[in-house]
Amino acid sequence: MDGGSIPPGSTNREGLDGLQALFLAPDPRIAQLTRPDMTTAQLAIWGITAAATAGVILRPFRIPEPVWALGGAFALVVPGLLTPRAALEGAGKGVDVYLFLTGMMLLAELARQEGLFDWLAAHAAAHARGSARRLFTLVYLVGILVTVFLSNDATAVVLTPAVAAVTRAARIERPLPYLLICAFIANAASFVLPISNPANLVIFGAHLPPLLDWLPRFLLPSALSIGATYAVLRATQSAELRRPIGAEVPAPPLTLGGRAAAGAILATGALLMAASAFDRPLGLPTCLAALLTLAVVCSAARVSPWRFLRGVSWGVIPLVGGLFVLVEALDRSGAIRALGGLLQGAARSSAPGAAAAAGLAVGALSNLTNNLPAGLIAGMAVQDAHLPAAVASAVLIGVDLGPNLSVTGSLATLLWLAALRRDGLHVSALDFLKIGALVMPPALLLALAGLLIAG
Repeated sequence: MDGGSIPPGSTNREGLDGLQALFLAPDPRIAQLTRPDMTTAQLAIWGITAAATAGVILRPFRIPEPVWALGGAFALVVPGLLTPRAALEGAGKGVDVYLFLTGMMLLAELARQEGLFDWLAAHAAAHARGSARRLFTLVYLVGILVTVFLSNDATAVVLTPAVAAVTRAARIERPLPYLLICAFIANAASFVLPISNPANLVIFGAHLPPLLDWLPRFLLPSALSIGATYAVLRATQSAELRRPIGAEVPAPPLTLGGRAAAGAILATGALLMAASAFDRPLGLPTCLAALLTLAVVCSAARVSPWRFLRGVSWGVIPLVGGLFVLVEALDRSGAIRALGGLLQGAARSSAPGAAAAAGLAVGALSNLTNNLPAGLIAGMAVQDAHLPAAVASAVLIGVDLGPNLSVTGSLATLLWLAALRRDGLHVSALDFLKIGALVMPPALLLALAGLLIAG
């Protein structure tokens, strides 16, 4: 099979056999996007991937996101567009992400049920001393710390229920301004450190810059991103921040389980920093810390672990797994190799120009496809093409910060939505877009400019 187009006169059976032969070959990577004779197989892969991604983003008929992602994966495997072995290989590339998300979600559920969030909420509301603006700034600062040292997914999973508890403790009628912080800072501060976003590890792969190289490169862009996001987000919420909030909030006692959850979250942050320093995967230490905490809490309180396990949003794991399979199919269709070639050609002409264009383009793409598949695609393209550091760094900023435009732009924002639903809250895609259209563009432009200035 030479990878050319299927002859017009072929039967359906011949066409299917041709697709299976093509993708069962030892090297299934086929013609690049730049070739005019694209195969039926390529078009089918891209069409199925686009449809599945649209389903994840738009949720037509209110069908859950994991169903669309897994449905797209099965639609690729059943007709032979992707072999079962290739699908498993694609899903297997996300093991570290699955472990990381499992650990973070379990820690958040332990903290929620053991009252840690309610305890923190009461103290935060007391420190605000009745000022909505002071509470807004306090929550934003905490969001920066959680994102930087525990990752943006942790901000969505761990901080969101804590902030919801703060708004209840302070008797705030409209909690949205404070909850929006969790979504926006999760992306705006997600490239301060390598561990601040799992996508950072995906973009650079085995060529992750050492911490002492990372900080000079990303410190200025991060500061500009965080500052611009704060200024614009606070301006959009200024009317709500004029409302009075409760000043006297009694703090409930912190249980043994709550103290164990707090210690586990702090220990997890230290583990993640150590794992990053030694270039080790982040998922296993996070998951082990959560399981150890679960054992301690269940033993101390003499309760069944199922009480906590039932509360975890497990649907996130198959959603992520399905997206990994979709990206694997794109890789084997030649799309990612072609993208790497385009970036490589642009970098030869002008590295700064290619960096700016790549950052903006990937930022926009992340909102169309979600930044998890966009990051996987961009990461593979960056590593295959051996792009200059400036271009790779701009791609990372686009993947991390670009998703602040839309509610479905990043996995962290999807996790944020799930956390809101657990508290009976809802934010429409249109309402988020109205704010994101003001918040994201200046932050992304300033961050890319800071990257070029930093050299």
